[in-house]
Amino acid sequence: MDIRQLRYFIAIAEERTISAAARRLHLSQPPLSQQLKAMEEELGAELAERSGKVLELTEAGKTLYAYALQMVELMEEAKTEVKEVGIGANGRLAIGVNTFSAAGLPEVLRRFRELYPKVTYKIQQNESSYLCRLVRDRAVELAFVRLPLELGDDLAVLRHYSEPYYLITSANGKSFGPEVSLADIADLPLLLPSTQGLGVHASILEAFSQSRLHPNLAGECSDISLLLSLVSSGFCASIVPAALLDRREGCAVRASRISHPADMASSAGLIGLKNHRLSKAAQHFIELLPD
Repeated sequence: MDIRQLRYFIAIAEERTISAAARRLHLSQPPLSQQLKAMEEELGAELAERSGKVLELTEAGKTLYAYALQMVELMEEAKTEVKEVGIGANGRLAIGVNTFSAAGLPEVLRRFRELYPKVTYKIQQNESSYLCRLVRDRAVELAFVRLPLELGDDLAVLRHYSEPYYLITSANGKSFGPEVSLADIADLPLLLPSTQGLGVHASILEAFSQSRLHPNLAGECSDISLLLSLVSSGFCASIVPAALLDRREGCAVRASRISHPADMASSAGLIGLKNHRLSKAAQHFIELLPD
């Protein structure tokens, strides 16, 4: 039996005559009678018997009718859900997020949820290099990463962002103005975020090198909460992208924008697989991102 035959049987069971069921289904009576007979032969059981001018379901027919209703309802639900996934109104949004996140991401996700309330989420946080692997393995569809980063030939930057760097220091330590230069802070013990050789870490060292300065490096720390706590305690200072400033609430730190060199900025990108058709949910998400 197929779903079409089940729909026929539901009509027969509910209309109780072949003629009425045929009118409901916009069929002629003989083919419908043949379909009922074919189902009975396939199942090896009588499904309906005549009682006067109407048909009454047998016990086997009542059992089939109950299952037919469930199966047709499931089929309709499947069709509806597939259509919604196809247009991005349903489904799952799977994204990777770098340790520093992306500026404005919480607000974008809030707006996305308002527009597409049926979509569920998989949000995975990790270092940029690992996020690239997750995209390649299709564990996530999109990922926010910090640049520069060796992406390989199979990944593409779909959106590119740039934001200034800030010096963060303990609120109880030496006070700097709203803006500083790398020369002003070269002697401070700096604990850099991220991991050596990757995005943020590499771009900070490159800026010092181009300015012919040698920073006083205390080390590195990829745990942002710990980094903020260490800075707050006066253990060290650090240089972080602007996006990280949103996470300093409750920490006694000051922030000063690094204004020299003027071109010093943190780069981030939204990456995805090349030559891969994005899901509608992912497409709608990208549409909400600022340019």
